[in-house]
Order: sequence, then C-alpha cells, then structure tokens
Amino acid sequence: MIRVTLPDNKILEMPDGATARDVAAKIGPGLARAALGAKADFGQGMTTLDLAAPLTGDCKLALLTDKSPESLTILRHSTAHVMAEALCKLYPETKLVYGPPVDDGFYYDVDLSKKLTPEDFIKIEAEMAAIVQEDRPFTRYEMTREAGLAKLHKEGNPYKVENAERAKGDTLSFYVTGAEPGKYWEDLCMGTHIPSTGRIGAFKVLNVSGAFLHGDATKQQLQRVYGTAFHNKKDLAEHLTRLEEAKKRDHRKLGQELNLFTIDPMVGSGLILWKPRGAMVRMLLEEHLRTKLFEAGYEPVYTPHIGRLELYRTSGHFPYYRDAQFPPLYETDTARILNELWIAGAEKADDGPISAREQQLLDELKVADTSMWGRLVQPASSTADGKMSSGKRFENGPGMTAANQALIREYLQESDGFLLKPMNCPMHMRIYASEPRSYRDLPVRLAEFGTVYRYEQSGEVSGLTRVRGFTQDDAHLFVTPEQLQEELGSCLKLTRYVLEMLGLNDYRVRIGLHDPNDKKFIKNPQAWAESEAAVRAAAAASGMSGTEEIGEAAFYGPKIDFVVKDCIGREWQLGTVQCDYINPERFNLEYIGRDNRPHRPIMIHRAPFGSMERFVGILIEHFEGAFPTWLAPTQVMIATISEKSVDYARKVTAMLREAGFRVELDDSAEKIGPKKHRARKWKIPFTVVIGEAEANAKTVNLNDREGRTVDNMTLETFVEMLLQHSKPGGEKLAAVKS
Repeated sequence: MIRVTLPDNKILEMPDGATARDVAAKIGPGLARAALGAKADFGQGMTTLDLAAPLTGDCKLALLTDKSPESLTILRHSTAHVMAEALCKLYPETKLVYGPPVDDGFYYDVDLSKKLTPEDFIKIEAEMAAIVQEDRPFTRYEMTREAGLAKLHKEGNPYKVENAERAKGDTLSFYVTGAEPGKYWEDLCMGTHIPSTGRIGAFKVLNVSGAFLHGDATKQQLQRVYGTAFHNKKDLAEHLTRLEEAKKRDHRKLGQELNLFTIDPMVGSGLILWKPRGAMVRMLLEEHLRTKLFEAGYEPVYTPHIGRLELYRTSGHFPYYRDAQFPPLYETDTARILNELWIAGAEKADDGPISAREQQLLDELKVADTSMWGRLVQPASSTADGKMSSGKRFENGPGMTAANQALIREYLQESDGFLLKPMNCPMHMRIYASEPRSYRDLPVRLAEFGTVYRYEQSGEVSGLTRVRGFTQDDAHLFVTPEQLQEELGSCLKLTRYVLEMLGLNDYRVRIGLHDPNDKKFIKNPQAWAESEAAVRAAAAASGMSGTEEIGEAAFYGPKIDFVVKDCIGREWQLGTVQCDYINPERFNLEYIGRDNRPHRPIMIHRAPFGSMERFVGILIEHFEGAFPTWLAPTQVMIATISEKSVDYARKVTAMLREAGFRVELDDSAEKIGPKKHRARKWKIPFTVVIGEAEANAKTVNLNDREGRTVDNMTLETFVEMLLQHSKPGGEKLAAVKS
C-alpha cells in the first residue's frame, strides 16, 4: 500500500500501482469527472502528472481541475498536440520540431515548405475541432532509449531524433492521441496531458511567424504557429478581446508613432536608442526616484560596463549565466581554453572519465601553450614508499582532478578575461569591500542606475520588454542582522510607492524560494533557511498577502517579486526585493561589531522599477501612450489661430518654459484644426489655443488631449492648475479639488 497525503492533510491508503485518477475516484465521482491532472511530491519537490500515471510511492498529492491555475498549462500543451496532428494531416510533408505551452497559449515549430497564412487557420481549426469532437484519450507509453531512437530514425524526422538525443534518462516517452500506439497520431513528449481531447473547451490559432532552430540564426528557418486554449468559450472570448486591446497598446507600435525610441539593425537587435521624447520619460522617472533615494539615505555610485571574469566567478554569475551572456573577452588563448576546460570539468563528476569536450580543449591547449598542457597532463609519479602520487594526469585518467582545478584557477586569477556586466551587484560588493566598515557605518545603501547586458536569443528579443542591454534602478544594502527586517520593510515600501504613484495599484507579491534538489541554487542550507525566514517575515509585516513558489528564488537567495496587473488585465513582474546571505560570504565581506570582532553583513538587492526599458514599455501600454501630465514628454502644446496672436503665444510659451514646464509652440500659418489634431496624435495632455480674443484678454483657451474645450482661464489660473498636474498623482488630486 502507498500513503497519499491530500492538501487538507487527510491521508488515503491506496494499493501499489494506483493512479491519480484512482485517488480522485476514491474521493468522489464529481472530482473524478472534473480532474485534469495532478501535482505530486514524492520527497523531491512537486511535479505534474497525468491522471493515468501510477503513483510510485508515498506522496503528497493535489488534483488539478479547471479551477487550478496549473491546469491551463496542461490544457495548452495538449492543444499543441492537437494542432500538430491537424497540421500533419493537412500537410503530410510537415516535420514537427517541438511545441511547448507558453504564457497565454502555446506554439509548435514546424519545418514546412508551404508558407502558412491566416487564411489557412480556418482549415487548421476545423481539423482540430474534429479531433476534439472525437474525444480521444491521451495515452503515454515508454521505450528504452535505444529502441526509441531506432523508431525515430526509421520515421525520418531529424528534429525528433535530435530532441531524443538531447533528452536525459534511459527511457523515451511518447504520447498517442488515441487509445493505442500505431493506430493514432503520436508525438515524442515528456508530458503532462489532460485525459482526453474532449476536455479542450475552446481554442484559437492566433498567428504564424518565422523562427530559427534553437533560436540560432545560422540554423534552419522554421515556422512557429501560435495558438491558445481555455477551458470554456467565455474565457477565450475575453482573452481575444484583451489581445485586440493589446494590439492598440503595443509599445513597439506606439513607440514609433510617438517617437519615443528606435531599434536600429546597424546598432544591434535588442539594443535601444532612446529618442528625445522617450529619454525625457525615462529621465523623469529616474530623477523622481533619485529624489526619494536621497531622502532615504542611499548613496550614489557608478561602475564600469565591463569587469573581470574572476569577479563573476566569485559571485557565481559565471558560468551560471554563461548561456545568456555575451562571450567573454580573453587576454590570451591559454586563458580562453583553460576557462572552458574549467567549466567542462565542473559540469561532470570529479571522478568521471575525461569527456570529449575536455579532450578537444586539451588538443587546442597543446597547440596554444605546450608548457601549460604539459603541467596538466603530466603522469602521476612514484613516491618513496612505492605508492603513486596524486598527479595531474588528464590522459587515460580520471579527468579533472582537484590539483588540475587549482592549477587552472590559479592561472585564471592572474591572466583572465573580461565580461560585459550581466549584474551590478558584484561591483557594489567590491565598493563595500574597498574600505574598513564598522557597525556604526551600517546600513550602507549603494544605488546606481546601472546598465547590464544579456545575450538573449534573437527569437526572444522584443521591443523594450526583452532586450540585450538594459538599465536597472539597482541598489544593494549591507546591513546587520538587527537591521535586516527594517531595511527589507523600507525596500518593500519604496517599491509600493513607485507602483502606486503611477496608478499601478493592482498587484500581488510572489515569494520566490529555492528548491534544494535543484543544482542551480548555491548549496548553503543554513543561509537559505535564515534568508527565507527573513523574506517571509518581511512580507507578513508589510501586510501584503503573497504566494510562495518553490524554485523561483535567485540562485543566491530568496526574493519578493511584485506582479502587477495592467489596465487590460495582463500581469507583469516588475519590482523585486532579495535577501542574500551567500554573496557576502563568497566575497568575504565584513564589518567590525560592537564586540570589536569581524562580522558578516547581510545583503539586500532591490530594484523598484526593475529594468527601465521594460518598465517604460509596460507604462506605454498601460497608458496607451497617454502619459500622466508629470511624465508626458510634452505637457502643453500652444497653437495660434492667426498671425495676430503669435506675439502673445510666444510670450506665454516663454513664461511656461521659465516656470519649468515642457512646452511646444505651433505658430505656423496652418489652420487650427490640423494643429489640434497633431497635438492629439502626440497625446499631449493640454492644448492651449490662442486667438486674437485671448491675446487681448490675456487669457488661454484650454483643450484636453481628446480635443475637448475645457475652459477659458487666465494664464495665472492655468499655471496653478499645471503645477498641480505636474506632480505624481496630480490629476487625481486636481479632480478631487474641482
């Protein structure tokens, strides 16, 4: 028998080999009908399961229904299979690559000579509807790795062969969209899937785009077919309405129309050129936050855009993030080869045999630096008592030994390479370490709008929200244990202020914790226990409710992320606050305590905006380009009716500019209608129309950004109103007063 612990801590005893479906049936027929999948923890963290998957031992189990957030991922993965089957039936020459669920939907990459267009979507959807109507079960079966590869080679799809070769484990799994293999369509897949195609409530094929295999522009050009699926037609209809609204708000389109930024292929994909109007928005955000930082006791710092690899080895960012970093710049060929050799050795067991990659690098080293090659591969020697020394032998030996690791690291510490900065925190730690610190100096709060670089895959780069160079409103605080909770609370308060001053009031917090079974997290159980307790306590003290998510921590510490819902219901992860016990230890940071002994500070990482690029992109879409007055690149457009009012209009312009407002003057001979239309197109908050009557009366005729006349008022009254609107949240305050 196996013991199954349910979410309410009730324990069911089930026979060996029981499935999640059996558990659902034992609980009740209603749940058995509603269940779509399950989450199970067998002692190594939660994993999703098909209802038909046998439970392999005692576990914690949660059944997933259409009310469970995770169920949409399973539903969409299954719908991707249905779409792939439809494509293969309609276009038999289709070669499938892979088809994962993604945020809000799914896609399938296909190699197909026919260029798919939106006109083809109707046929694809009709074929999918027929498969759904048949209500066929998703059936999983497994084969040995060798047998599975032989099967795929015989089928002749090189992409599936490659997928199988990249897969881990001794078996390969396949899913049949039907009751038995060989009779129905099937696909190489790890799962998880819903019980049957009939459980797909509503779906839509959305678009098709080009994609490269593995995101590598040197590889095969594919077609990526996107779709989405929901449990019912109502949810799908609401989603499609949001998509239409999102098209109108697309920051890439509005960014060009409003002349905010550009991306130039000569400069590079994912590298943003801020134009004057966009730079003004960004500068206003930065300046406002800087004012708040100075009030809160932060100190400004500046750091370079490039740093030594050894810096990022110490922090753990390299080689941890190397797949998302620009290639390092090495001082010598020897440094390049040894660095790769060090990584290759670290990625496998110390006592494992020499790998093909290690051998390739040793061959390169033999040509580049015979002396160093000899030091690494010299054979073990006999000692006086007849035993063999530990030696440094690579060839025919155990691979990377501790002695070789030490030799390589020693060389790299003196003759290394450089890396475009992927993170600001290591440099801030070096600033902290540059002078002696006492408990009286703490907390030390270092702040920088620091630009960092990530080598995102070309297919993932998008506008301002996914870029290769971005600026973080970064700060790192070094605190004593007694100060930790107060400083975490202040960071959370600052992040809330940033969101709420922009009207982003609908947000939740997500507490990201580490998964002790995941090798990406630095191993330090005590540090994780203390830091996770700290962020939980800080979130609770703030009064904000938060969900905990295992595996969502930074690799060095837990974090509190702010997930913001915009005006059309989309969620974005923006500000973050992180607690770090590990990096101060790795960098040997200290302060002298009251007891006159050295102590280790605790480090807080925080960024209320996150990435300035991403934040501005989200603001563009949230406001549909119509920024609040305090943030608008141009606050006032002054438009003259005739030549007789030009002198007065110029005086008004000069006066407003002197008062610090951002004003443009249109005193051309063009008619007033096109002038007002242009102001509306630029989404300028206020248009001041000045004709002969206004010039004589020394007044202004005020229009809003929709083109409606607001009022005729004196210039002094307008300035007073504009001052109110030029503060964050000023429009709301002005509306309350009126």
